[in-house]
Amino acid sequence: MTSTLLVVQFVLAIILTIVILLQKSSSIGLGAYSGSNESLFGAKGPGNFLTKATMALGLIFIINTVVLGYMYNEKRNASAIDNVKTETLIPSTPVAATEQSAPAAPTAPAAPTSAPVPTVPAAK
Repeated sequence: MTSTLLVVQFVLAIILTIVILLQKSSSIGLGAYSGSNESLFGAKGPGNFLTKATMALGLIFIINTVVLGYMYNEKRNASAIDNVKTETLIPSTPVAATEQSAPAAPTAPAAPTSAPVPTVPAAK
């Protein structure tokens, strides 16, 4: 969704630039500061088609910018931890079962049982 809006943003920027450049300049050179060329609220009436198109495209451009900013901010606020599957971090078998399946350590040989020790007769 954000990639589609980003493409729309680029297209809007190009179209808005073209529409602005097609308009007739309302003031030429430094005469704009003296006010001799045209007044701001003259008798021209409402703006022509290019002025209205510029206003509409500018509004769409600003709305698209705000939506893109919101979507990128939501994506940035998502943590990498949110994407980790917690099932893989927790062992699936109980601890006692894993201890039983582990190889046992070798045991020491058992001590001989106490049996009567044969006595050897003493030499005479």
